[in-house]
Amino acid sequence: MDKKPLIDDDYILQKFNGKGGWTYVLMPESPKEKRFPFGMKKVSGSIDAYKLENCNLMPFGNGQMFLPVKAEIRKFIKKEAGDQVRLILSGEESPEIIPEDILECLRDAPKAFKRFKEMPDWEQKDEINTILESKQQDTKVKKIVMLIEKLNY
Repeated sequence: MDKKPLIDDDYILQKFNGKGGWTYVLMPESPKEKRFPFGMKKVSGSIDAYKLENCNLMPFGNGQMFLPVKAEIRKFIKKEAGDQVRLILSGEESPEIIPEDILECLRDAPKAFKRFKEMPDWEQKDEINTILESKQQDTKVKKIVMLIEKLNY
């Protein structure tokens, strides 16, 4: 990885109680500048020798984040809850330029466009990335409409 990772440390795999409880890595000491106050953060990297791509780092509460670890990954790395893993994660790159078709839709809704422009850059990028993740054009359109409705409240 060319840039400094968000996370580069050893952690213990944990598991939520109950049947079907997720196995996860909890990162309680996430530095303030690395926290993502509104929801998930897309990350890539590795857990032990398993390469992670486009995964969700999720909020746990009190500024803590966690990464769900699927059975497929645990099987590959031969580890379960209670075992130590090496986690290296970097944030996914956000687009620096908002695609013109999305901007055009936002401009057609002046109130939404104004609120969008007032959002912090990182939040704008997260919203745009959510739209761009979609493979199907109709899904992208639905996500643009949802963003505009959210901003027009």
